Amino acid sequence: MEEYFELIPKLFVPENLIKIGGLGLLLFIVFAETGLFVGFFLPGDSLLFTAGILCSTHVLNVNIVTLMIGLNIAAIFGNITGYYFGKRVGPKLFTRDDSLIFKKRYVAITQSFYNRHGGKALILGRFLPIIRTFAPILSGVIKLELKVFLAYTIIGSVLWTSLMTLSAYYLAKIIPDLQDHLGLVVLFLIIITTIPVVSTYRKES
Repeated sequence: MEEYFELIPKLFVPENLIKIGGLGLLLFIVFAETGLFVGFFLPGDSLLFTAGILCSTHVLNVNIVTLMIGLNIAAIFGNITGYYFGKRVGPKLFTRDDSLIFKKRYVAITQSFYNRHGGKALILGRFLPIIRTFAPILSGVIKLELKVFLAYTIIGSVLWTSLMTLSAYYLAKIIPDLQDHLGLVVLFLIIITTIPVVSTYRKES
């Protein structure tokens, strides 16, 4: 039993997730971050970065073009799913009670961010956990015009996946032994991406 408890934390390490689940699990997680209501806790940024490195070193046995197409399809359809969820749920989202997973402040922070940036929140929010999950839902709640929503969604998805995945892919080409230090690289990425996240949440709270 103790071995199973030790295994659980390892399953949330991006490298292990990709090695265990392959491309299918990777695409599902990217979809779930915005397509499923509880997807905000998933490691989207670090997962994309790790995928770029593993693709470059052929640990993830898929062509980079195929990978990028798959990631963008998953990210776009995740947003669309979130949009229609928000459209269906509507104002009920704002009166939902706090639970172990859901907190009202997540919606409040996202709404404040959305009020400041409008539809561009769908682009900027791609790089911010929680906002990445709830921005498409709020777009559905306020019934943002679908073609406008899709335009922002596509731009945001392409920018997010390209910056995170392609930068890692080509960095691994320049630094061949980068995979051997993947844990430290991901930790560094988490640290530098946490700074704007914390700054944004403090401003919007």
